[in-house]
Amino acid sequence: MRTILIVGIGAGDPAFLTLQAIAALQRTDVVFLPMKGEEKAGLNAVRLQLLERAVPDGGYRVVSFDVPERRVAETPEYQGSIDDWRGALRGAYRGLFMDELGEGKTGAFLVWGDPALYDGTLTIIEEMRGEMALEVEVIPGISAVQALAAAHRIALNRVGEAVTVTTGRRVAAGEADGLSNFVVMLDSHAGWRRFADEADASIYWGAYLGTADQVLVAGRVAAVQDEIARVREAAQERHGWIMDTYLIRRKVS
Repeated sequence: MRTILIVGIGAGDPAFLTLQAIAALQRTDVVFLPMKGEEKAGLNAVRLQLLERAVPDGGYRVVSFDVPERRVAETPEYQGSIDDWRGALRGAYRGLFMDELGEGKTGAFLVWGDPALYDGTLTIIEEMRGEMALEVEVIPGISAVQALAAAHRIALNRVGEAVTVTTGRRVAAGEADGLSNFVVMLDSHAGWRRFADEADASIYWGAYLGTADQVLVAGRVAAVQDEIARVREAAQERHGWIMDTYLIRRKVS
């Protein structure tokens, strides 16, 4: 039996690493490190720094692997492109476990933020349990949603109010138009502009949350919509990648 740890490492700040995550990493034999191109090398640099901090004496091996490219597809082909991509990842993981992780050994994936939110690693590994004997443990982490609220010093919801977590793709499709309070993750569609005509719509936006490169913008959507677009474009150009999250709060009818 092989054990797979899916460890949430937080949104970027080394201090976000929990005591539970540190204990899990200290019993890990192999750490699987995804390679997503030169533009995202900074993400792995953070992963390695966290490893050195959590396990200063080493004792683990780092095994890098290339992440299959995902074909870009719009709705309705989007879900199919995700399914194909995850199928390719399952094949890559299967090879890694067979070649690099012996029976009775423990391997770990360091997942950005929290494994329960937005990341597909947990789903892929769970699907593999029908093919291989795997024991799976999930260690929660600080998500970008939590880091966003803390950075702006706000609660995610108002009294008695629900909060919805959705995607930029769904906002662009109009699926958030009836919501009064919602968090959007990774919006390359500038969906926040949909609410610029509403005088009472506010936005709390942030990118590279928890890192030294963190940037924040907040205010009425109408007043800051162009600033967010400008800051986002400049940051993506500078770093080669961007991970952003925002909360939109509208008047409750």
